[in-house]
This record gives sequence, C-alpha cells and structure tokens, in this order.
Amino acid sequence: MTEPAAFNAYKPAEIAALVETAGVAKARLPLPQMFVLAMLAGAFIGFGAAAYTTAMTGADTASGPVRVLGGAVFSLGLILVVVGGAELFTGNVLMVIAAVDRKIRLRRLWRSWAIVYAGNLAGAAGLAAAFAFTGLLDGSAGATAARIAEAKSALSPVEAFLRGALCNGLVCLAVWLSFAARTAVGKILAVLWPITAFVLLGLEHSVANMFFFPQGWAAGADVSLHAAAANLFWVTLGNIAGGAGGVAFAYWFAYLGRTAPAAGKAQRKR
Repeated sequence: MTEPAAFNAYKPAEIAALVETAGVAKARLPLPQMFVLAMLAGAFIGFGAAAYTTAMTGADTASGPVRVLGGAVFSLGLILVVVGGAELFTGNVLMVIAAVDRKIRLRRLWRSWAIVYAGNLAGAAGLAAAFAFTGLLDGSAGATAARIAEAKSALSPVEAFLRGALCNGLVCLAVWLSFAARTAVGKILAVLWPITAFVLLGLEHSVANMFFFPQGWAAGADVSLHAAAANLFWVTLGNIAGGAGGVAFAYWFAYLGRTAPAAGKAQRKR
C-alpha cells in the first residue's frame, strides 16, 4: 500500500529548509555539469516560449481567455525544469536563502548565477537558432514571433524592471510550491498556476526573453541588439529583486531567521 505521507505536502517551514539545502547543493555543482544543466533549462524554457508563440498565432492576444491558454502552454518550460531537473537562473534566485543563512558564500552565489545565466542564454538562443531553420517561422507564426520581440523591446526601463520583479515573484513561488509536493503530478500542478498567471498578466521573464528575441530576429523583427540587451538587463535586475527580496528573503525571515518559529529551525537541523 502507498503510504499516506507520500501525498502530504511539506509544510512551509519544511519547504524553507528544503530550499536552503537545495541552494547549497546547487552552489557546489561542478562547473561543467552546472553549465550543461543550465543549457537544458534555457532550452526547456525556449520550448515553452515557442509553444506560447504558436498558441498566440491567429488569436487576439489581448483576450484574457487566450492569454490563459498561452500561459498554460508556456508552463511546459518550468515543468520540464522542475520535474526533469535543470538549472534555471530565475528559480536559482532562491539560493539567496542559503546565502543569507551563511551556508554558501556570496562568491559562490555570484559564480553560480553567472554560469547558470550564461548557460540559460546558450540553451535558449541555441534553440531559437534551430527553430530558424525549421521553416516554422516562415508564415503567421513568424509574424507573431516578430510582434512579441518588438513589444518587449518597446518597454521602458521602469516597465521592464517592475514586470521582471513581479514575474519572478510568481516564478519563485512556483518553484517554492513545487518543493511542497512529493509527487511529479503535485509538482506539475504547483507550477502550472503561478506560471499561467505571470503570462496572463504580461510580465517579463529574462530567460524566456533570451529565446523570444533571437526567435523574433529569425522572423524579421525590427529590434536592435542594443534594445534587446537593454530589456534583458532591466528584466534580469527585476527578476533578482522580485525573487530574492519578495520571496527568498521574506521566507527566510519568516521560517529560518533568528525570530523564526522553532519548528522551522528544527527541520533545518535534520
């Protein structure tokens, strides 16, 4: 018989301890493995972004129900990352919990983020390059791809930063909730709704944009390299602010800090 505990979600204090332990393990990954897993994550998010592009083709992108569908399709990316196993920069912002608790040094945190970010870029851009030679962007899907890239490049720095911050608040919450689940199905359902919500709301994800811009260029988007780099810069800063401050530090303070409940500290010591 299946143990009932196999379906019981971890409690928030237990999640905090699990996330901290995972952060330490991520920081200690050998560099080649870290980079390869980051490339996989970039490609996984790229697949979600490509599926989103196709789902939006021929539809009224301002329509709420259509955007819900697009968000559900885009969720494929993080589902592959969480269940399949990969290193995603936006989710790895949660490593701040381990850094604040002095379980990893800031130098290791920065190194991990830099390698994972580079790997995500390589994976996402590489997948976009592959799509450029499939012929799938020659028709209406290409027009959609170009429109997506152009809309992102038109965002002001403030808009890009705030949309990035709000986005990664939801992404990190999706990762956080996935730690609560003990089964693959539970992890998928935990990821689905926060990711659907961020796409529905029109928020900005740096790794997704690493795919959207090259895909847009392949489809003839009128976006300069400078505009794409500026968008990525502000969105990335926003992703860090929203994930690190809005989720990681808040939960560390609530469950693992000096004033945290004893249950959280006890779980961490196990």
